Amino acid sequence: MGCSVTAMSYDAEHGSFTEIQTASALPAEKSPKYSGAEVLVHPSGKFVYASIRGLDVISVFAVDPATGRLTLKGNTSSGGKIPRGFRIDPTGHYLLAGNQSTHNVVVLKIDPSTGALTPTGASAEIGAPVCIRFLNP
Repeated sequence: MGCSVTAMSYDAEHGSFTEIQTASALPAEKSPKYSGAEVLVHPSGKFVYASIRGLDVISVFAVDPATGRLTLKGNTSSGGKIPRGFRIDPTGHYLLAGNQSTHNVVVLKIDPSTGALTPTGASAEIGAPVCIRFLNP
């Protein structure tokens, strides 16, 4: 809810987590009207994505493979208002963002080398999407 993402290390032997870093998902301007919703890791493990309501963006973080630290690479419009749930397709090539207040799901292409998101122009109208899931056939 606080518009940040916390990176953690995991100790499998002890079943415990240790905080590495908490990184803001926001550009310089902040507003009490902004709130975080969902956070997902790209299947490659190289990128982390977070939806930010109010600012109406998907934030993109790069993951340092040596340290696990996050670097905010940018924010891309979710293509609507109040992005809640989103999903990365099983191939890792696309991110589908559900925008609750504009009643649409927007498809964004993922750049495999930078994690950057680009609108594809594809979208679907659906009543107040808050959760997106892919089903196995």
